[in-house]
Amino acid sequence: MLAAVPLLNIDAGEHDDEPEELYALADVVNIACGGHAGDARSMEHVLRACKAHGTSAGAHPSFEDREGFGRRELDVDAREIELAVRRQCEAIRSIAARLDVEVRYLKPHGALYHLANRDPRVASAVHLGARAALGTSFTLIGPPEGELSAVASTSDTPFAREGFADRSTRPDGTLVRRGERGAVITDPAVACAQARAMIAGGAYDTLCVHGDTAGAVDIARAVRQVLDG
Repeated sequence: MLAAVPLLNIDAGEHDDEPEELYALADVVNIACGGHAGDARSMEHVLRACKAHGTSAGAHPSFEDREGFGRRELDVDAREIELAVRRQCEAIRSIAARLDVEVRYLKPHGALYHLANRDPRVASAVHLGARAALGTSFTLIGPPEGELSAVASTSDTPFAREGFADRSTRPDGTLVRRGERGAVITDPAVACAQARAMIAGGAYDTLCVHGDTAGAVDIARAVRQVLDG
C-alpha cells in the first residue's frame, strides 16, 4: 500500500470545460495525452494547473480512438499498443519537462485499461511503452488484481491499487459496463458511501473520480472530505 489513506485520482484533460477545481481537489491527475482526447494545448493547461496546486501529474494513454473516446477495444497487436502508449507518454513528458513537472503516474484509459488487466501481452506492451517514454520512476495505477498488477510486480514498478468512487461494481469486483443502468454514480452521497466502504476494506491505494462524470466537482469535493476526514 502506498498510503494509509487512499489518494484521490481524477481522469482529466479530456474536455475544454473542465473546472480547474478538479485539479486542485486531486492528489493525482491522469492527463489525456492524445489517444482518446487531449492535445498539446490541453496537456500544457492541466500540467500548469497541477504545478500551481501541487498535484501530481500522470499520463493517461489509451487506444488511439478519439471517435470512440478510447472506450472500444481495437483489433491491434501488442506491438502497436506499445508504440501508441510510447507516443502518447512521450508527448506529455516533453511538455512536462519544459514546464519542470514530473510525470509520476501511468494509468491506461478505458478499454485499454480493462484489456491490459486481462491480457498479459497487452499489460506488458503498456508497461514497455510507458517505460520507454517515462523511464522507471512512475507508479502504475490499476485494479488490485490482474495482469497490470502482475507486470508491475515482476518489473519492480510501484503499483497503486485502484477503486472507483463514481462507478458501480458487480459482485466479482468488475465494473458495471457503461450504458447499463446505474453504471455511473452521480450522487455525491452514494459516491461517499462507496468511498468509505473502500477505505474501510483497506484494499485500495487510490480512488478515482472521472472528470467527465456529471457533477464531477461535487463528487470530488465530497470524496475529498471523506479522505481527509
